[in-house]
Amino acid sequence: MERKNNWDKKQEELIEFDKIKEMWAEMALTEKAKERIRNTVPCMSENELTARQRETTEAKEMLEKNGNPPLVSLEGIRECVQYSVRGECLSILQLEEVEKALVAVKRLKDYLSRFRQWENSLAYYDEGLNCLTDVKETIVLQIRNGRVDDNASKELRSYREDIDRKEQNMRAKADAVLRANKAYMSDSFSTLRNGRFCLPVRKECKSRIKGNVIDKSTTGSTVFIEPASVGKYYEELQVLRMLEENEERRILYSLTAMIADNAAAFEENITMIEKLDYIFSKGKLSLAYCGVEPRLNTDRYIWLKDGRHPLMPQAECVPLQFETGRSFRGVIITGPNTGGKTVAIKTVALNCIMAQCGLHVACQAADICMNSNFLCDIGDGQNLSENLSTFSAHITNVLEILRRVNKDSLVIMDELGSGTDPAEGMGIAVAVLEELRKSGALFLVTTHYPEVKQYADEKEGIINARMTFDKESLKPLYCLVIGESGESCAFYIAGKMGMPKAMIRAAARAAYGEGAMPENLSGITSDSRLERVSTPGIRKKKTKGMAKLNGSEYQLGDSVMVYPDKKIGIVCQTANEKGVLRVQMAEKKIWVNHKRIKLHVAAEELYPEDYDFSIIFDSVKNRKLKHQMDRGKIIEEAVVLEP
Repeated sequence: MERKNNWDKKQEELIEFDKIKEMWAEMALTEKAKERIRNTVPCMSENELTARQRETTEAKEMLEKNGNPPLVSLEGIRECVQYSVRGECLSILQLEEVEKALVAVKRLKDYLSRFRQWENSLAYYDEGLNCLTDVKETIVLQIRNGRVDDNASKELRSYREDIDRKEQNMRAKADAVLRANKAYMSDSFSTLRNGRFCLPVRKECKSRIKGNVIDKSTTGSTVFIEPASVGKYYEELQVLRMLEENEERRILYSLTAMIADNAAAFEENITMIEKLDYIFSKGKLSLAYCGVEPRLNTDRYIWLKDGRHPLMPQAECVPLQFETGRSFRGVIITGPNTGGKTVAIKTVALNCIMAQCGLHVACQAADICMNSNFLCDIGDGQNLSENLSTFSAHITNVLEILRRVNKDSLVIMDELGSGTDPAEGMGIAVAVLEELRKSGALFLVTTHYPEVKQYADEKEGIINARMTFDKESLKPLYCLVIGESGESCAFYIAGKMGMPKAMIRAAARAAYGEGAMPENLSGITSDSRLERVSTPGIRKKKTKGMAKLNGSEYQLGDSVMVYPDKKIGIVCQTANEKGVLRVQMAEKKIWVNHKRIKLHVAAEELYPEDYDFSIIFDSVKNRKLKHQMDRGKIIEEAVVLEP
């Protein structure tokens, strides 16, 4: 199907038909079929579209009853035929590929003919395949096991027999010379070097053997000599080989000419296989998503029963029931975010475009009208390269849609009027809907604006629809209900998620006015306040004016942690002028810089006031000596004070 000038490739991407094409192309084998798939666009002829749908159905029937057809890609066969027509000689490998292709044609012809009993019109495509039995059998007889067969001609057989006899005679003479001169040989058998029968002669004995030196060993210790009695037959052998080569080439040219004479039949076979590959790829695709053939109409009516998005797993899809085109032409879908509104409109559009391209639809049953074009505005459309905002991009798309829309169009718009001030966006949405209504086109639009819902209720030819939502689990049900308008459920969802009632009331006042409170919020909101979560504080850097710590903050008896070992000790001697202090560890006392320690527990929390730290830090001997010295000092003072 050739691409039409008015078809916009961008619409494929918005509806995701480009992804369907990628999936479809994987079902094809030939490059021509893949190219045709990539260029497929909606068909505008009712007769042609009916025929294409019938092809898909019959291909699917064949696949279900008899498995995949024996199609082959035939890559390179067309080039082989073109070479033959130009007068070039095909190689043995190319001729074997041609023979294999003809075998595949015969198998495909047999596959198709078996379905004539079921009155499958696709089975009669076998008449367009020519097995070229004579060509295939001739190649099989003359080309075997990667070479021209001995029996390809009497001359070739004769030449090869003469070559065999000549080679046997030459080897016999070489072996005779070897046996007569064993003492000069480095091995016990003759050998072929550069196509000549040679003897392995030790280097120092080469003058003992008459003949020509043909080669030598890697080490140079052995030379390979063709005996004179053998060399005189070499020219005769070369002549025979030349005759053999000429006869082989004559046979190859003869086979090539036979292929050239049947070039038209080969081209018809290749074209037919590419066409069948395209048709069967549609059947394979239908099997992949369990598709059905839709009924087609030109009455601007769309009906989908259990419709699915073909790119979504069937087990996860909630069947879509949809109808438009009889009592109404416009459907306004409302409901909460993530409720499936976008998936719903894409499902309708994608199934419609697939049907109009000759593909089956992902439904249980469907009746789909033909559309002159598919016009879509889906996604935020933001274009950074063109400096367009979301709203600007939407308006650009909408205006282009309004320029191209007609009564035979199918229009899909997602979140119409979004991306700007709500009041103004609502007004634009209503104005656009009015233009679409006047055009007579079929259109599906999603929105959140309550005024748009009211507009749909008041205007003839437009109907509201909503996506269902489970308020208990807060999960969308992805079910479309036509004839009812939906609600965004924003306040309800916020309340169920734990937003305090005070905040809900503030939001309701801002949205609906003073004293307003949506009824569906009663009993679900929380009166508690939001619990604040503690976060790490900011640590400011120290200013230059702050005094630097030098260890004087540590007091005698302080419990400290010593880094990097992270061991606990007790300050037994305060810091000196260099900031070095002494710490009592478990087994010893150490000197350590104040930067390597950190206060663990202050002394005032560990010991009572005026605690004697000598109990901890001094040995028993030192404490006893000090006690004696202190006692002597007291006695001496007492004597001095005596009158």
